Amino acid sequence: MKRVAKPEGEYNIVIEDVPLPEISSTQVLIRAECSLISRGSEIWRRYIRSEAIDHQSMGYSFVGDVVEVGARVSGFSIGDRVAALAPHAEYVAVEIVDSRHVAPVVHLPDAVSSEAATFWPLSTSSVLWMREIEARKEDTVAILGQGLVGSICMQALNAEVNPSVIAVDALPLRCQLAASLGADHVVDASREDPVRAVNDLTGGAGVEVAVEAVGGRAGAAAFAQAQDMVKRGGLIQVIGLYEDEPLPLDSGKIQGRRIVGGYSDGGKRSSGSDRALQLLAQKKIRAEEMISHRFPYQEAAEAFDLLYTRLGETMGVVLVWK
Repeated sequence: MKRVAKPEGEYNIVIEDVPLPEISSTQVLIRAECSLISRGSEIWRRYIRSEAIDHQSMGYSFVGDVVEVGARVSGFSIGDRVAALAPHAEYVAVEIVDSRHVAPVVHLPDAVSSEAATFWPLSTSSVLWMREIEARKEDTVAILGQGLVGSICMQALNAEVNPSVIAVDALPLRCQLAASLGADHVVDASREDPVRAVNDLTGGAGVEVAVEAVGGRAGAAAFAQAQDMVKRGGLIQVIGLYEDEPLPLDSGKIQGRRIVGGYSDGGKRSSGSDRALQLLAQKKIRAEEMISHRFPYQEAAEAFDLLYTRLGETMGVVLVWK
């Protein structure tokens, strides 16, 4: 079988030929249909690194069909269409009985397409992150970054609470998509100062919540902007994974404000998963509209390169396995 691998060397993505996994009595074997590349963890914490990466860390948004079920596994049958926390590969063996994860494999409703289902892990986290900020309908929430995470957070928040949302990004494609997916206001940070724009939109009051969902090297600057956007008594939530730069904490700006580091209670993940699947089925998280590119798995190296070098052209990038 084939799988995506990251051997030693920066930007080094290859397709490996390895034996088909043999499952234990507590696992299921799933044949891949499609998988979603995560630009945050897979590009910034895998692709650009010089060291080899364990193949199990290459991907976590996998959809396919169950083809074998271990003797101790209940609740799954051959032919079930499922989403799984699993890497990019033609077949994966996933632990069910003794898994460290809550629901590492879930059955998919008929109303959720296979491509949309690859957004299940990010949607689950986004539902939980948006619950943590405890926004009210009368609040104004600024979401800095409209990549996959920021966009899904916005859609989940609108479905759950529907406050006034200001979406901020510096890429025209993402700004256009944010407007179509439900932002009340969109700030193009490449054309205007985002702090000034947010303050103008709130009459100088600032927002109740600022969600920093900017990954990569721009994350530290976005966190500094969030401190200038949120009003006294408000909340800054840090979700974006920044790289190799300390976050700037201005003691004068953070006094009287709360900061949450993208925390989500593992005990609540099951309910978050259920709600995520429901929102995907209801098209309240409009996953298909966030997919910009599809590649056959054989072209995984080109897909990773696109995400790294031509970010302004991309959103969701899906690998097709059959």
